[in-house]
Amino acid sequence: MGFTTLAIAGLSAGPVAARPYSGLRSGMAGARLAAGTGSGPSAGDVARSRERVREEATRVGRIGAALAEADGRLDDLAAQAELAVERYNGERARLAEAGAAYEAAAQRTADARRRFAEVRGDVAALAASAYQSGGGLLSGAAVLGGPGGPAGFLERATTLQVLAGRRRALLQRESAAKTVADVFERQARDALAARQGATQGAAEAQQAVATAVARQQEAVKRIQQQKAALVAELNAARTHAAALEKARATALERARLQRTVSTHQVVPTGARLGAGAKTLARGLARGSDLGSVAASAALKWIGTPYSWGGGNEGGPTRGIAQGAGTVGFDCSGLVTYAWARAGVRLIHYATAQYNAGPHPSRNELRPGDLVFFAHDPADPGSIHHVGIYIGNGQMVEAPFTGARVRISPAFRPDYAGATRPAAAQ
Repeated sequence: MGFTTLAIAGLSAGPVAARPYSGLRSGMAGARLAAGTGSGPSAGDVARSRERVREEATRVGRIGAALAEADGRLDDLAAQAELAVERYNGERARLAEAGAAYEAAAQRTADARRRFAEVRGDVAALAASAYQSGGGLLSGAAVLGGPGGPAGFLERATTLQVLAGRRRALLQRESAAKTVADVFERQARDALAARQGATQGAAEAQQAVATAVARQQEAVKRIQQQKAALVAELNAARTHAAALEKARATALERARLQRTVSTHQVVPTGARLGAGAKTLARGLARGSDLGSVAASAALKWIGTPYSWGGGNEGGPTRGIAQGAGTVGFDCSGLVTYAWARAGVRLIHYATAQYNAGPHPSRNELRPGDLVFFAHDPADPGSIHHVGIYIGNGQMVEAPFTGARVRISPAFRPDYAGATRPAAAQ
C-alpha cells in the first residue's frame, strides 16, 4: 500500500489520505468460509495478510513521525506566542509611562504659560500706573510739584526702577520656563506617539503569532485524526491477518482431526465413541493404575462441546462468560472430571494442576499423565492449556471455544512439561 507523504510547510500540514483497508471485508468473509469448509486460507494468503499488516504499520510510523514534527513546530510557536505576549505587555507598560510623562509635561507647560501671563499683566499694570502719575516720571510737574518735592520724586523713581527690574527678570525667567516647558511637551508628545506605534506593532505581532498557533493546532488535530484512521486500518489489518491465521489453523486442525478420527473411529460431533475409540478406552480401563482410569474416563466424552469454565468432578456443566450458554468442559474442567473418576481431587485450574505432582519427562509419560502448554514453555506461570496423555504421543483434550473434546498430538511447540498427580504414584 502507498503512503502520501505529510508535508509541513510553514504553519500548515498537507493531507494524508486515510484509505479503507482494501479487501478486508471480502478477506474476512473468505476466512469464515474457509473455516467452515475445511479448505482454509493458503499459506500465501496468510503471508500476504502479514505483509499488509507491515505496510499499515509503516504508514502509522510515518504519520507518527509527521505528528511529532508538527507537535514540535507547535511547541516552538507556543514559545513565540508567549514572547510576543510579554513584549506586548511591556509596550503597554511603557505606553502608560509615556502617557503619564506627557500629561506631566503638558501640565508644566500650562503652569509656565499661566505664570507668564500673570507677569505680563503685572508689567502692563505698572506701566499704566506710571503713566497715570502726572504725565510720567520725568515731567516737570512730577519733579517739583509731586509729594515731597524733588526728594520725594527721587524716592519714588528709585522704587519704580527696582520694581521694573524685578518684573523684567521675572518676565525673562518665566519666558525661559515656557520655552523649556514647550520643549518637554513636544518631546513627551513625540515619545507618546512612538510608544503608541510600538504598542500597536506589538499587538499585531502577538495577534499574528496567536493566529499561527491556532493554525498549527488545527494542523496537529488533522494529523492526529489521520493517524487515528491509519491506526484503525492497522488494527483491521491485524484482525484480518489473525482471522486468516486462525481459519488456516482451524482448517489444518480439522483435517488432522479427520485423519485421527479415521484412525480411532471417533465421532467428534456427539458424546459417542466409535469402535476404535471404545477399544482404546476399554484397554485403558483394564489398566490397574489410576492414570489409565482417568484417561479412559476422559475418552468417554470425546465430541462434547468446549465450554469456558465448564466441567466439574461430576461431568460436563454449563460454563461462565462466553461458555454460559454451553454445557461441556474446558481443558482443566475435563482433567478435574477425569481424575475424579480415578478418586483423585484436583483443582479446576491448569497452573494448580501442574503443581499437583512430580514432572515426568517425555519418555517417562504414562496414560493419565497431564501434559501442559504455555506461552513461554520455560515459564510455568504462562501455562494456558492442559490435556490428558493417552499414549503413542497423543492426548485427549478440550481445546477451545467452538471445538469439541478430541484426540490430538501431545507434543506441540508450546509444550511446557507434564505432571503425574501425586496420588497416582
